[in-house]
Amino acid sequence: MDPKLIIISLGAGVQSTTMALMAAHGEIGPMPDCAIFADTGDEPEAVYDHLKWLMSPNVLPFPVIVVSEGKLSAELLSGNDMARVPFFVGKGGLSARQCTRNFKIRPVRRQIRKCLGVAPRGYVAPGSVSQWIGISTDEVMRVKPSGARFIENRHPLIEKRMTRGDCLQWLLRNGYPRPPKSACVYCPYQSNAQWREKDPVSMAQAIAVDEALRTPENVVRFRGELYVHPSLKPLRDVDFSNAEDRGQLNLFNNECEGMCGV
Repeated sequence: MDPKLIIISLGAGVQSTTMALMAAHGEIGPMPDCAIFADTGDEPEAVYDHLKWLMSPNVLPFPVIVVSEGKLSAELLSGNDMARVPFFVGKGGLSARQCTRNFKIRPVRRQIRKCLGVAPRGYVAPGSVSQWIGISTDEVMRVKPSGARFIENRHPLIEKRMTRGDCLQWLLRNGYPRPPKSACVYCPYQSNAQWREKDPVSMAQAIAVDEALRTPENVVRFRGELYVHPSLKPLRDVDFSNAEDRGQLNLFNNECEGMCGV
């Protein structure tokens, strides 16, 4: 059955930007009906600037729809347990993760239903929606089914056997700007190299969230101290030049929903 709706899950990073522009060039088909960007409110400003460019006239031949459940960090720190982020626990391990499902997947699915003209609990036939996810071959371990019978995930970059580096080369050949890294500024799934590249405003925002995790009331609420960085040190005190990122750490592989960092 041909899908009734074709959508791009747009993260506004390298892979999903390349995928959207390749569709605009006719190199991936059929043409999507729209792209949907789920805004956590905590992306770097460079991502929002890039998104504005993607949404400007004569860039993409299909609309980009922005959806949001609110500012993720504000929701987390105000007591919303549906906004839990997998920060590092002082006693070991990671805390619960609710952010991707509740601030990425659910708002996108709600918008899909709006596009289909179907009520929140209305029936949608299996395979009605083709959802394109911007995962490249070097992150193939992140591929998984959508988890909804009416949505079939498609991975065009993997079909084209493209790596993230191939995406960057495609953008360069076609005269497009290099997209910024798409991720919440405080996302724990970042290497030291990514932390070193962070702009001062984003770093200040991440430090503020990190410190708020360990206020007395939040230590009680989280049943212990949480940290943004795996060193279990306050973010402002971390030495990002250490050996932790010598090619062996890619925490984004833990982001098994496949919806972030693309």
